[in-house]
Amino acid sequence: MFHHSKDLQFNARVSKPDPRFATLLLEQFGGENGELAAAMQYFSQAFAAKQPFPDKYDLLMDIATEEFSHLEIVGATIQMLLKGVNGELKDAADQSEIMGVLDGKAAKENIIHQAMSNPQFGVLSGGGPRLTNSQGVPWCASYIHSNGDLTVDLRSNIASESRAKLVYEYLMQFTDDPYVKDTLSFLMTREVAHFEMFQAALATIEPNYPPGVLQADPRFTNQYFNLSQGESARGPWNEGNMPITGKSWDYIAEPLAHVKETQGLQDREKGIEKEMKLTEKMNKELSKIKSAEITSAEPKGVAQWSNYDGNGQEKS
Repeated sequence: MFHHSKDLQFNARVSKPDPRFATLLLEQFGGENGELAAAMQYFSQAFAAKQPFPDKYDLLMDIATEEFSHLEIVGATIQMLLKGVNGELKDAADQSEIMGVLDGKAAKENIIHQAMSNPQFGVLSGGGPRLTNSQGVPWCASYIHSNGDLTVDLRSNIASESRAKLVYEYLMQFTDDPYVKDTLSFLMTREVAHFEMFQAALATIEPNYPPGVLQADPRFTNQYFNLSQGESARGPWNEGNMPITGKSWDYIAEPLAHVKETQGLQDREKGIEKEMKLTEKMNKELSKIKSAEITSAEPKGVAQWSNYDGNGQEKS
């Protein structure tokens, strides 16, 4: 159940109209890394987490709801940046504040060219935000990443918050309005806060590596193939020990020769059989644990999503 408060979470303000920046800001309204995408991603992820991870369900729903609040802030800011457009489109008299920006044919054409990525914005919306990105491409559900495995979903969310933070950072360079910058700074900072929340939630799930249930095949886990010509770079990603498993990297300097020598990576190293049997054992054990984790959390008999007695217990 959602309850809408008409007050914005953050007091968004705009000092003057700016249709060019309003067009750019659509990226965070209906774009791939925008607030609607984030809200729907966390909202859809929450359902699979409800029974086995009720605490993470609470986290995902709280952040999803906050993202809807941020969508509201972005939409309100876009609307304020288009102050006068809606009325001007309905009354051709040069009375509105927006005409100071669109004074004369040359100025109008300049504004259209500045917003060339999405010139139909004002034409189709009549001065209101639409669920498109700054290019005019409609919002799409393919933006959403929800895999049903909480560790995978949380990692997707960490990446999503990182991308959204960067978009706000870029957007701040295209406006001189101190009020708008203040709003963007708030939204950017909340992306960082959500990054921390998802990172902390992931750390509470053990094991959370590798993603999913099945362990990695020990024959291929630590190989680094030098597949580019010229000077080769070395670093902690291909020398020393792997950061999570602690296994040592196997740097394959000549991949083509290695593949031929091993019959297409089929020849097994000495001692690998023991490690493969251990991996198979872990696969079976972890499969039972993960399966039981979910099935044991599911209620017996009639399924009921909510409890209305206030104490979190099922009513009999």
